[in-house]
Amino acid sequence: MSITVRPVRDAGDYAAWRQVRIAVVPGERADSVEALRAQAGPHREFLIAEMDGVLAGSGLVGKSDLAGAGAMAVRVLPDMRRRGVGTAILRVLAERAAALGFDVVNSHVDDPGSARFAERYGFREMDREVEQVRVIGDEPAPTLPDGVVILPVSERPGLWRAAYHAVGVQAFQDMATRAPLEVSLEQWERDWITDEDAMFVALADGEVIGCAGLLPDTDDPGRAEQALTVVRRDWRRRGVAAALKRTSLAWAAAHGLREVYTWTQRGNHDMRALNEHLGFVTSRESLSVSASLPLPL
Repeated sequence: MSITVRPVRDAGDYAAWRQVRIAVVPGERADSVEALRAQAGPHREFLIAEMDGVLAGSGLVGKSDLAGAGAMAVRVLPDMRRRGVGTAILRVLAERAAALGFDVVNSHVDDPGSARFAERYGFREMDREVEQVRVIGDEPAPTLPDGVVILPVSERPGLWRAAYHAVGVQAFQDMATRAPLEVSLEQWERDWITDEDAMFVALADGEVIGCAGLLPDTDDPGRAEQALTVVRRDWRRRGVAAALKRTSLAWAAAHGLREVYTWTQRGNHDMRALNEHLGFVTSRESLSVSASLPLPL
């Protein structure tokens, strides 16, 4: 039995990487091959693992959005587990992370088996994220707060970039995470929006005061992930976030979606309460884990 872990090389490898992700995390939207290739670079590497030449798993290593840490993901196809594939992937990822200069690495685990695997190699729970799901029905257009206009990003060039400076940076500072988020403008424009028609910006007196929208699932056209919902600090608690989310739900209904899901940090009580008010139901939790390098491999 021979296990090989190597970097992805071409579109076929990226497709294999996606295949593993979809099999291991079936309820999550997966980026397209084109999007994955755009994300790859000196600080983000995609790997695939093969056992005797057969696809067995995948890996990801790079800079975490959380300040001062690296990020990694180990995924093994269900019928290839308990054969050393996960450990082989983790060993390579740890070496790559150390070479990138990281002393700490973060990851996510979604099931008890993965949690035990992570704990064996020094990872400890640091936080939890909560998934909430909303079934789409007849969704009325929202009632907007006085003086507020909501537009799709597709309607006005430059809106999404303006949203980064007006509300995105504030959102990253205010999120209920254990360390501040570090998201560049390049990442914002590349990774935080996939469909300009499905992403919405709230304006008052011509200035961006909030944003929200959907990231449609290309593998399951009936589902979409709720994108970042944020409102400028001086406009919070005035109904803007609810109006943005209702706009997103109305778009989902108009485009035949059956379900929208979203993730929030365990400490973000206000957003979870708003989601519950809008009919979202909590479905599961994902553990955020962290470990210091070198790992006990």
